Amino acid sequence: MSQFDWLVSAYQETVFTAFDTETSGLEPKLNRVVEAGAIRFDALGISARFNALINPKIPMPAEVTRINGITDAMLMHEPDAAAILPDFVEFLGNTVLVAHNAPFDVAFINEELARLGRPPLANRVVDTRILAKETFPGLPNYKLQDLASRFGITAVDAHRAEDDARVCMELFLVCLKKITAQNSPVGQTGDRIAAASTSENKPVVPQTNSAQDDLFGDDEESEDYSEDLE
Repeated sequence: MSQFDWLVSAYQETVFTAFDTETSGLEPKLNRVVEAGAIRFDALGISARFNALINPKIPMPAEVTRINGITDAMLMHEPDAAAILPDFVEFLGNTVLVAHNAPFDVAFINEELARLGRPPLANRVVDTRILAKETFPGLPNYKLQDLASRFGITAVDAHRAEDDARVCMELFLVCLKKITAQNSPVGQTGDRIAAASTSENKPVVPQTNSAQDDLFGDDEESEDYSEDLE
């Protein structure tokens, strides 16, 4: 039995949002979100995308820019968190969130919301790092880009929020297909899951700048977040 078995029955009736943040560092109380990206999807495929750069009003450390390529010049004329976060939270809605090393991203979003006097995210959250670790035990590591390479998922713009969210979605579907196969000898649902990762059956709706019941998996929420900036 897997703690993620509920996904097999829920998948056909559930709307998910894979999301990622890029930040100015590793500490939510000291650093800021500088980019938020998200992809909403369900069993029929992708239905909407969100991507926005966010002016943190603090300098970007050079070591972080070397990783994600986001510079002070790119952020200088972008809206701040007060302008972006309400649209981002509205985009997430009441969907089930999917993120890699989810406590990192959720902590940063919640800290930004707290600065704005807004409540924290209350969505259920699936952490694909924990999902992959349980579904494919024994791998050398569970960093997003290494898992993407292992499972043939192409990273177009690694360490940028929207593309990392898309890679996270595809990793989620790889894991879900295996879980489904383990729970259903017929395998038909697994075939539909495989198709969903590239399906364009539903139109893409442009979305730009526009009480915790979280599922973080096992007791690994204290994972070293430094992998998010590697």
